[in-house]
Amino acid sequence: MGRIRVLVVDDHRIFAEALAAALAAEPDVEVGAAGSAAAAERALERAAAEGRVFDVVLVDADLGVAEAVAARKPRQPVADPPDLLRRRPPMTLPSPRRPAVAQAAGPPATAAPPPAAGRHPTDRRPAAHPAGPLAAEPYPTAPVIPVAAPAVPVAVPAVGQIPDGITLLGRIRRHHPGLRAIVLATADDPHRAARALHAGATGWVAKESSLARLLAVIRGVLRDETHLPPALLTGVIRELTTARRDRTESERLVDTLTPREKQILRCMVAGLGRQAVAERLYLSPHTVRTHMQNVLGKLGVHSTLAAVAVARRAGVSPSELAAPAVPPSVATTTSPGPG
Repeated sequence: MGRIRVLVVDDHRIFAEALAAALAAEPDVEVGAAGSAAAAERALERAAAEGRVFDVVLVDADLGVAEAVAARKPRQPVADPPDLLRRRPPMTLPSPRRPAVAQAAGPPATAAPPPAAGRHPTDRRPAAHPAGPLAAEPYPTAPVIPVAAPAVPVAVPAVGQIPDGITLLGRIRRHHPGLRAIVLATADDPHRAARALHAGATGWVAKESSLARLLAVIRGVLRDETHLPPALLTGVIRELTTARRDRTESERLVDTLTPREKQILRCMVAGLGRQAVAERLYLSPHTVRTHMQNVLGKLGVHSTLAAVAVARRAGVSPSELAAPAVPPSVATTTSPGPG
């Protein structure tokens, strides 16, 4: 076995740098690192264009999750950088008037009221009261509150929609089928491990594992072996068995549909509404509504989303909706030419 090119994809910088340095110390290992999904895909494309493809990719299972969660936290006002402050023109603010405060002891000091003749006609401030400064409050001024620049709204995905490392793994495996993929995880999770295997991973390694263990898994997956921790094996087999059983049951339910109902179901999987389905299949909206109700009833669900979930488990895809159906009038009136 020649040199092994490994790409580490992890947005925890300290861990990624330490792991890359440890792997690079091996004489037969060449290491690259990427701190995000986009950077990983760019690195793989660039390596493929240069003819120096990676052999193994190590992907953090929680890639991008910490960044997305941090983006949801309210941001604290941050002082402007000095260069920005220098570019701004100086702003002159009126000095706020401080209300007079009574002394703890001794007679209150009375200030002589300004002469009435010196007041401007537009001055609406109350005149000083002989009772003392507490009763003669100056004109109230609004407190000066530092205002931060308006934050730019950032679209943050919901918790269940965060694209984690396993999602990235499936995407890069589709574009680079010869690449071996290993998941780096902070905790053993049978459900996520089964997802990773389904996405194309051939190894699952805990982040607290030793370097020797990781190197053994890297060399093992290059021999087309699948490596899972023994503690995960039973749970992963159970998850895969359950998924297969659910798929079989979903396939059985979909098989009860008529050809027209299956066509309607594929439209539902494609995200088409009732009117769009009617236009695509040249049916009336009332007929489409009847077919959709029949589909929900035969699948044993009560919503379109649930029907789509059953269809997905059964392997139904919207690929057959590439071209609209031929209108019945065209199909019946068009005849082949002579010859």
